[in-house]
Amino acid sequence: MKLEIFTLCDSAVDYSGKLCVLGAFDHIRAKEAPHVVPLCSVVARMRFHRIEEGNHTLRVTLADEDGKTIVPNVEAQVGVRFGNKSQSATFNLIMQINGLKLDTFGEYTVDLAVDGVHQGSIPLYFEQLPANP
Repeated sequence: MKLEIFTLCDSAVDYSGKLCVLGAFDHIRAKEAPHVVPLCSVVARMRFHRIEEGNHTLRVTLADEDGKTIVPNVEAQVGVRFGNKSQSATFNLIMQINGLKLDTFGEYTVDLAVDGVHQGSIPLYFEQLPANP
């Protein structure tokens, strides 16, 4: 399995296997904490090879600097099937998060595991805006 895309973004849509990602980011800036991000998405595009055909377990976690999860972990079962002569197939994961609450400034992490094996991490930096003079 190869992780081709893994990002946080404003929104994403899958149109019959075509992944459309809007507004990829890794920084959020606010005047004060806590801060609520009204809507965002975690997006992954994974490529599986024919030898990996079958069922797989995906797990997404979002945690703060201390490793405390800030949204419930998401675990999903996906079936990778090959109906043609292609040697690989893609799977697009879009996890929409409504009302992401960031309690403190600092670094957060989003992690993806497939079948219990860590495949990737992306940082989310929550920074305080400077005070206006």
